[in-house]
Amino acid sequence: MTTFWIGGRLVSANDAVVSVLDHGLTVGDGVFETLLVREGLPSALTRHLIRLRRSADGLGIGCPPEDVIHAAIDEVVAASGTEAVRARLRVTVTSGPGPLGSERGHSAPTLVVTLTATDPWGPTTTIATVPWTRNEHSAVAGIKTTSYAENAVALAHAHSRGASEAVLANTRGQLCEGTGTNVFVVIDGEVHTPALASGCLAGITRELELEWGSAIAAHHESELPYDILQSADEIFVTSSTRDVHPVVRVDDRDLAVGPVSAALVDHFAMKLEQNHNP
Repeated sequence: MTTFWIGGRLVSANDAVVSVLDHGLTVGDGVFETLLVREGLPSALTRHLIRLRRSADGLGIGCPPEDVIHAAIDEVVAASGTEAVRARLRVTVTSGPGPLGSERGHSAPTLVVTLTATDPWGPTTTIATVPWTRNEHSAVAGIKTTSYAENAVALAHAHSRGASEAVLANTRGQLCEGTGTNVFVVIDGEVHTPALASGCLAGITRELELEWGSAIAAHHESELPYDILQSADEIFVTSSTRDVHPVVRVDDRDLAVGPVSAALVDHFAMKLEQNHNP
C-alpha cells in the first residue's frame, strides 16, 4: 500500500493526480529526493532536504517552505502505520503547470510526497557497464532531477544482463556513477570514489560513507578510469535504500566480498542506528 500527499493534503490513490500540463510530466522539470524510513523515522532527512533545495536552486525552480515539506512528510509517515517499518519515501517538487514546451509558466511549484513499503536488498549485488556516458558538462550535472529517462534505459540494459544496477562512465572515460547509486572501489586496502567533478551526484549515503568510513580505511575522492571496475580488489555501491552494498559481479567478472567492504557494511549500520538523522 502507498500513501500519497498532494495539493496540501493526504489523498487516495484515485485522487493522487497532477495536471497533464505540469512541467514535471511534460518535460521532466523537477527535482526529488528518495530516502528510507525505518521504524517510522526518516533516515538523514535534514541532509536530504538540504539537497532538495540545492537541486531546486540549481534547476532554477521554486521550492515550498521547509515547514510545509516537513508537515507533509510527518502526515504521510503517520498515516502509513506498519508500512513505515521499512519504507521508501519520495519527495518531488516540480516547477508546476506550464506551456507544452521548455518555457516555464508562472505557477507555484507542485509538491508530492509518497511513501510505500519496500523490502531490504540482499546482502550483495551485481552491476553492469553500459555503452552510454554521463555528461559531466551538462546543465543539470550533479542535480537530482526527475529527468531519469537515460537512467531507465541504462538500468533496463543492466537488467537484461542479469545485473541489479548499471554503472556509467563520463565523457572523459572516467568512472562516474550508477543510475541510482554512487560507486566505490577498494585498491590496496584504501577506498576510492569518483570526485564530484566527474559529474556524479553528491549522494547522501556517499557523503556519510566518506565521513564515517575513514574509521575503517582511508577514503579518497579520485579520478578513476572506467575500467578500474575490472581490476579493483573490492567494489561496493551506496544509496539511501541500499546503504553500503558490496558488489560480487561486474559484467562477467566475479568478486568476493572483501574485508574492507564487510567492515564498512557493519560500521555504516552501526553509525546510522546511533543517529537516524546525522
